[in-house]
Amino acid sequence: MTPKDVITLANERGAKIVDLRFIDMPGLWQHFSLSRRELTEDLFTDGVGFDGSSIRGFQAIHESDMLLIPDPATATMDPFMTVPTLVMICNIMDPVTRQLYSRDPRYIAQKAEAYLTSTAIADTAFVGPELEFFIFDNIRFDQSYQHGFYFIDSEEGFWNSGKDEKPNLGYKPRYKQAYFPVPPMDKLHDIRSEMVLAMESVGIPVEVHHHEVATAGQCEIDMKFDTLTKMADRVQWFKYCVKNTARKHGKTATFMPKPIFQDNGSGMHVHQSLWKGGKNTFWELGGYGDLSATARYYIGGLLKHAPALCALIAPTTNSYRRLVPGYEAPINLVYSQRNRSAAARIPLYSKSERAKRIEFRTPDPSCNAYLAFSAMLMAGIDGIQKKIDPGQPVDKDLYELEPEETKDIRQLPGSLEEVLNALEADHEFLLKGDVFTPDLIDTWIKYKRKNEVDPIRLRPHPWEFALYYDI
Repeated sequence: MTPKDVITLANERGAKIVDLRFIDMPGLWQHFSLSRRELTEDLFTDGVGFDGSSIRGFQAIHESDMLLIPDPATATMDPFMTVPTLVMICNIMDPVTRQLYSRDPRYIAQKAEAYLTSTAIADTAFVGPELEFFIFDNIRFDQSYQHGFYFIDSEEGFWNSGKDEKPNLGYKPRYKQAYFPVPPMDKLHDIRSEMVLAMESVGIPVEVHHHEVATAGQCEIDMKFDTLTKMADRVQWFKYCVKNTARKHGKTATFMPKPIFQDNGSGMHVHQSLWKGGKNTFWELGGYGDLSATARYYIGGLLKHAPALCALIAPTTNSYRRLVPGYEAPINLVYSQRNRSAAARIPLYSKSERAKRIEFRTPDPSCNAYLAFSAMLMAGIDGIQKKIDPGQPVDKDLYELEPEETKDIRQLPGSLEEVLNALEADHEFLLKGDVFTPDLIDTWIKYKRKNEVDPIRLRPHPWEFALYYDI
């Protein structure tokens, strides 16, 4: 849409408020709102000022003034606000130089797409993430000098099978057995359906929704694939619709990768393919999984750079409660057809050219989608440019292999600290085309170490009291 189209849409839909949204570096949507009368064509060129020093990972206080520039193509009506509200996603601009801001994650995604085109490898990157999440009924957590705890509850939680609920009607999904029964065992069907309708109201085509493996409300909703930046925009809407629909029903949703002990965590498997001139460059009939050499090299880039990528695609300390050996976790740096214990998988649901893609299973939904999708694309491009061999595929169950069969299989690092070190050592592939900048990578690493790694390292864990109090 053009700015004039946006103004027409606002008039037709009776918008009274205009909401401007952008993403901070860790990955949360931020916003502020304007009166409808401020929606003029000048808004799209002049922008609106805000304090960049108050946003995580952005400016220092002595250079805090920044501008939001609305993208008219993103205009849509908010499905949750009581007052009719038109929403636009924005890019961030430096008001002095009038240059787009190098730390704006959305700008990085746009640069990644432009760089792909410049290489002549392909003209389009398609991305299809599968976001998993939990819906809980209650969440409490706190930590201070002399105490620390979290407490989760869910009407679906199997731990409530013996609770006097006056009456307890049963139908609590068993641990690791919630994929995917019909109601009444699946108590969240109607809520997920409402989430789907909310997503479709803001322009997100949804393919399927279902209960996931874990007890206590693990769910998945799958969007139809789209281009990289557009899909990252949709991930933000996805999370917004999930959280606000859950809240409407008196529940709470989380995209935390591993909130429940000894049950499945939440991943974000990301389907990827590169297209050129309307043709899928990943498809070649007759090869392994009908993959082309381009696709195999792309996988080679993902697997080679996976430890560094994890700092952006599995970027929380909690991510490494999910990515542990022996628990259906995609930590093995190999690829395979159908095998879900490999980091990269080639889905075989269809043999058509259009459906051919690779699925990278390591990411989780705690990531900033703009940064994660861009980083994976850059790793794949590096693999294609350098013809990185991904090795031989592994079609056996990786958890049942004999020790001599696993000794040469690389695995992911086991902590956020380790993957940040990996990113520090291996990020040249991200700098091509000025997609990521040294400043952004340095800022990301410092932010994560200071605000996440160190605070977790400094605090005693509740289970340490069970292990060591009587020592």
